[in-house]
Amino acid sequence: MLRTALLSAITSLLASTTTAQSTASTSSKRGLCHVPSPDHPSDDQIWTSGASAPTWYYNYQSEPSPAYANDANMQFVPMLWGASASDTGTPFLDSVKKQIAGGANISYVLGFNEPDGGHSTGGSNLAVTTAAARWKAEMEPLKALGIKVGAPAVTGAESGWQWLENFFNECGGDCNPDFIPVHWYGNFEGMMSHIGQVMATYPNMKVWVTEYGFPDQDLETTQSFYNQSAQSFDSWSNITHYSYFGAFRSDVSNVGANAAMLTQEGELTDIGSWYMGGPATNNIPEASSAAASVASRSYVYHVFAAVVWWYLV
Repeated sequence: MLRTALLSAITSLLASTTTAQSTASTSSKRGLCHVPSPDHPSDDQIWTSGASAPTWYYNYQSEPSPAYANDANMQFVPMLWGASASDTGTPFLDSVKKQIAGGANISYVLGFNEPDGGHSTGGSNLAVTTAAARWKAEMEPLKALGIKVGAPAVTGAESGWQWLENFFNECGGDCNPDFIPVHWYGNFEGMMSHIGQVMATYPNMKVWVTEYGFPDQDLETTQSFYNQSAQSFDSWSNITHYSYFGAFRSDVSNVGANAAMLTQEGELTDIGSWYMGGPATNNIPEASSAAASVASRSYVYHVFAAVVWWYLV
């Protein structure tokens, strides 16, 4: 019955978005997947302005980004990015408690980042035994403080389904997230089918789409994907938060120039402006040169690399 209802909902949403127009819209669901630019720190302030600036953000770390540390309009969502079998103590739990004691408004936290993925693509590459043990020590106690916790954010691949199933089996009922984060890089129809399957598998949990995009497509296809996605997410009540992966300049984008929300000059693209509730800008994103493209991966993943280093040393 549930799968039938979800199929009907997905079919309805697909039908309503096949003619989605490129128009400005606002939504309190939209957040920022913050990947700061070491070369252009002023870009950080772009995301705090506009008709509908993001209401929340995460940065793959437990501590807030300095650019938004004192911004009450941008709610920080800490993440326990990864773990190691040799970990001791509760540094993540302690950090969140300290932030709350200092007056921070923390209502949600995110679990492990793509634990079924490798470090080279930003995954935390975690064994379920390690993940379950660290979850019980660092995440589960936060529920007693009234904080809602997000399940590990697996990739959209088949490996993600298997990892999450194994994780819950390993936990033995002692890991109880409140919502399921979704990562997806592919076309709109595939994404909606994937989200529908997530909802059918975990019917008692809300969904956050914390990374998503349609990489390496032409501009029209990329914009159509964005508009269909935003319209669907805004109308689907079981999706409470979402953050588009593209809050960086097009010449350093590892998901294709057209997916970026900023041009190579740091101007809002159409997608960037729409995401912020504004009109089309007609600013065309351009890719980097082949030589700079190699560096772009280093830029986009520099946050991931720093966290990986912290866990491995």
